[in-house]
This record gives sequence, structure tokens and C-alpha cells, in this order.
Amino acid sequence: MAKWCYNNLTLNTYWFGVSFMWNGLHPIVLPVLLLSFVGEGHKNTVYGLLTFWGLILALITTPIAGALSDYTRHPLGRRRPWIIIGVGLCILWLLWLAWSPGIWAVTVGYLLLQISSNIAHGPAQGLIPDLVPPAHRGAVSGVKTLIDMVGVILAALIMGRLVGGETPHVWLAILTIAFVLLASTIPTVVGVREPPATSARSVPCPKIAAWVRHLLRVDWRSHREYARLLAARFLVLLSSFLIQSFALYYLRDVLQVRDPARAMGNLMAVIAVSVTMAAYPAGVLSERWGRRALSLLACAAATIGMALLCVTRNVASLWLLGSLIGLGMGAFASVNWAWATDLVPKTEAAKYLGWSNLATAGSAAVARLVGPVIDLINAWTPNNGYTAIFVLATLGVLGGLAVIWCMSEPCQEAAMKLPKPARLVVRLPWQSNDR
Repeated sequence: MAKWCYNNLTLNTYWFGVSFMWNGLHPIVLPVLLLSFVGEGHKNTVYGLLTFWGLILALITTPIAGALSDYTRHPLGRRRPWIIIGVGLCILWLLWLAWSPGIWAVTVGYLLLQISSNIAHGPAQGLIPDLVPPAHRGAVSGVKTLIDMVGVILAALIMGRLVGGETPHVWLAILTIAFVLLASTIPTVVGVREPPATSARSVPCPKIAAWVRHLLRVDWRSHREYARLLAARFLVLLSSFLIQSFALYYLRDVLQVRDPARAMGNLMAVIAVSVTMAAYPAGVLSERWGRRALSLLACAAATIGMALLCVTRNVASLWLLGSLIGLGMGAFASVNWAWATDLVPKTEAAKYLGWSNLATAGSAAVARLVGPVIDLINAWTPNNGYTAIFVLATLGVLGGLAVIWCMSEPCQEAAMKLPKPARLVVRLPWQSNDR
């Protein structure tokens, strides 16, 4: 049991740093930082467009970096060299952001941070399919989601307090993010023992254009269920990002909270606790009940919570509904990732999982395009722009539920025959057979 816990932690601690960074920057630190450089009537537009282009860069970078890692030959393995390079560059651009003097400096630092983060992110996604047997990926994906949520909770509480109040300490918040990212990456780089990738396949195409086409080629016809899974992931995450992206400005403009940054941090922590409570049990239960059934249940819970947000006008109700949405999103995230690792081909796992960023970063990018719409509706009828995003979010998660309803799960019968979750043991390549 001790080895199981150790290996799962080393495999996933990197994700804690990534979660802490983006869940601190996107919903709390960046909106507060931008208020120093843009006017009230344009804050949603500037924030939305800036993060949109950053996420487009993430969308492009992740599958390319993941595919390159599939072909990497290095004594450290296929994935870890890329993680080291990406995180090192992230530290550089976080330091740039901490002392940015104006909006253009913020723009450059943020965009380069997105590229650097996803240089590491794409290859890191290949670790679970590389090292974990298929029968246990639900449990390990549950651990990954749980660690992600611990990152959300701590980022929300710490960032909300550092940038809240009358004197926001934005530079200190960003330095804290850099330290946490570095500290969480070290256990993964040192503790995960990938087999040396000295025999990795070489790319057979001599010309650059042909090489890139080969690198990014995906056989969607043979992996239709994976494509459907990404469509469902896109719709459900779009709903989540629509709400999360502009929640701080909603608290500030509609509910008129005195300290919106701290309130946003507290709300994120409450939601993340709910996500954490659901993530691991859902991942384990999906091994017995099937990925599809758990995904449908998760979408139903999130739909109810998002629909009720349309009529909520106080912080207490927001916390209750956020908890319900968190339970649904936690179960969905855990099960969806396990399902994805089931469907991708093992020899090109990082490339195919890199394309999952079509759903993740793609949905986040599309959500940011709603920023100008919010400002436009608010100018026409005050604060109703925020109600519009709640309606769109409800429709999005309903769409995701409909896609999952139409999916099949051929491995479900086999999953039902697995041992009880309490007896699951994940054996990574460097483990002995001793308990």
C-alpha cells in the first residue's frame, strides 16, 4: 500500500503545480492584474481576448509536444526531458509577469507562459498510459484529479488572500506560483523511473512539412469513440469555464461583494472540496459500473446546479450550487480521463491525449470569447450579461450529456469483473512483486 501511494504521488505531483498555477492565475490573479491597466467597461473583453489567444497557443502546443515526446530518445525517458524544459521556461515567464509594467508586457509574458506550460503538459499526459496497466487507470486517474483539486483549493485560498483587499500583492502571488510549480515538478522528475527511451521510433519523413503531417496525423475513423469523448469533454468543460472565467467580475458587479478576490478564492475552495470528494470514488467506481454510467450521472448533477445559477442572487446559494456542480465536475473529470486513456493507442498515447486539449484548452478559449458579449449585454441591460453565461453553461453540459448518451462502452462488461476497488494495486515498471 505504501508503494502504491508513493508511486501515485510521484506520478502525479507535477499536476499539482500545474493546477495551482492556472487556477491561481486565470480566475484570480490575472483579472486583478488587468484592472490596473484597463477600464471598467472593457475588462471582460480584454481578459477574454487575452486568455483566448493564450489558450489557442496551448491548443496548438500540447499535441505537438506530446507527439514529439512519443518519438524522443533520451536516457531519462520520453516524457521527463520535455517536462524539465517546459517547467524551466514557465519559471522564467512567471518572473516576467511578476514585474510587468504594462498591458503589452503582461500580454507577452502570458502568451509565452502558455506555450512553455504546454511544452511540459503534452508529454506529461503520456505518463499514465505508459506506466499504468489499463485495469487500474480509473483509480490512478482519480488520484490525478484529486491532486488537481488540492491544487485548486490551495491556489484559491492563498491567491484570494494575496491579491485581495485594498493592496493586492500580485507580484508575491506570482512568485508563490513559481515556487509551487518548481517544488511539485521535482518529485515527478526524480521519482518516476521511465524506461530509457533509447529505442524510440524514429520519424520516417525527411521533409519538414511531411514530418509535421506525420507527427500530428490522427486516425479519427478508427478512433470514433475517442472523438465523441472529446466532443462531450469540450461541451462540459465549456460550461465550467464559462462560469469560472468571469465569476470574479460577477461577484464584483452583480453581488457587489466587498472583497471579490477573496470571495472568489473561498468559492473556488468550496467547489474544489466537492470535486475532490467525488474524484477518486468516481474513478474507482467506474472500474465496476462503467465509464458511461458515471459520466451520465456526473453531467446530470452539473446540469441541475448550473440551471439554478440563473436565479441565484446571494453568496450562500452560490456556495451550495457550486458544491453540487463540483461533485458533478469532479466525477466527470476523473472518469473522462480514465476513459480517454482506455481509448488511445498505447504507442502514441501522448499525441492522442495531447489532442484532448482540443476539448480542454479549446473549450476554455471559446469560453473567453464570451467576454465581449458580456460587456455588450451589460451596456444594454446592466449585469444581464452574467445571466446569459449561466444559460449557455446549462445548455453546454446538457449537450455533453447527450453525446455521452449516444456513446458505447465495449469494455464495460470486462470492467464489471475487476477485483473490488479496495484491492486495486498499481504496479509501475520499477516496482518489485513484493508488497
